[in-house]
Amino acid sequence: QVQVVESGGGLVQAGGSLRLSCAASGSIFRINAMGWYRQAPGKQRELVARIIGGGSTSYADSVKGRFTISIDNAKNTGYLQMNSLKPEDTAVYFCNADLDLAYGGWKNTWGQGTQVTVSS
Repeated sequence: QVQVVESGGGLVQAGGSLRLSCAASGSIFRINAMGWYRQAPGKQRELVARIIGGGSTSYADSVKGRFTISIDNAKNTGYLQMNSLKPEDTAVYFCNADLDLAYGGWKNTWGQGTQVTVSS
């Protein structure tokens, strides 16, 4: 079964850092693209950062200069490095990946989410 699983969330003080991981498993060839989204209580899910296979990245204005998205296809894992965290970054963070499958084709899949809480 092809899936992605997030990890690395937790509680951190404002100004601190966390690194989220999104590990892909199953019969995959590579992670072709990945997006990190977040959803705070009472708010809509929003795109935080996205990377496509060639390395092109884009970020929400609210996280530019603080967050960095990357993919390590040797480990079938994507990352979101989050620095200078603010209380308003508190949310459940979700990984969404476009996976090229080992036997052809591709699949888009979501992880289950990981909670990030930033205290003031």
